[in-house]
Amino acid sequence: QVQLVESGGGLVQAGGSLRLSCVASGSIFTINAMGWYRQAPGNQRELVATSTSGGSTNYADSVKGRFTISRDNAKNTVYLQMNSLKPEDTGVYYCNADVTTWSARRHDGYWGQGTQVTVSS
Repeated sequence: QVQLVESGGGLVQAGGSLRLSCVASGSIFTINAMGWYRQAPGNQRELVATSTSGGSTNYADSVKGRFTISRDNAKNTVYLQMNSLKPEDTGVYYCNADVTTWSARRHDGYWGQGTQVTVSS
């Protein structure tokens, strides 16, 4: 139906930068909101940043001023530019998309498999 594939994670020292990408594919009629979430071991998954098709964005307080979310609607892709990374940013980052499909004729949320981000001190 719909697949989300993240890329760009890795190991970086504190103060460094990473750029995550997420590409959606499948039976997509339209993509509404897209966003990034993260989860550290033993913790709940938390929202990092979201972006609507209209261009509005929202960020968690912990990443404001450091992370930037952007979209390329023509390519069904969302990015997360992460600067000034801190050890507490470590976790698995998941892409989420609210998608309306041709088959279901409704919108549902979909998740990627996640990409690991590790920030060393």
